[in-house]
Amino acid sequence: MTSGGAPACNPAERHRGREAALQLLYQWEIGRIGEPGPDADALYWTAHPAPESRQAFASALARGTVARAPEIDPLIAMHARNWRLSRMAVLDRLILRMAIYELLRGSTPPPVVIDEAIELAKTFSGDRSAGFVNGVLDSVRREIAGGPGADESAARPGQG
Repeated sequence: MTSGGAPACNPAERHRGREAALQLLYQWEIGRIGEPGPDADALYWTAHPAPESRQAFASALARGTVARAPEIDPLIAMHARNWRLSRMAVLDRLILRMAIYELLRGSTPPPVVIDEAIELAKTFSGDRSAGFVNGVLDSVRREIAGGPGADESAARPGQG
């Protein structure tokens, strides 16, 4: 099993799954196309066919993110200094929520989670967003790990 309780899949499929999860989250939040759940998922997957393993991973990741948003949003607010959640770019907020959900689950190594979130930000939001996402996630990761200096090597995506 992997993050979100979905079956394991290779790193490229997991990346595509995270992209799909982000699109599901965006669909639910902005598009108001269904509520998180099987009906909204089916609508998305009809328009964006994908292997079952990607669908399972993405849907579980998106649903888990939504379910834990009340726990995640205060972490974002605390670590995104000078930014209110409501004033953040929607995609940045969704990327942060999804990555923090994965960090809290603990199934994926933190450097992988942060690197994937940075790549999503570059792809869907931009280079400036990538730096913002990196800074917030590094700060949240340190708190989850047990403090400001906890495991500095985990703060550097691409290592480990």
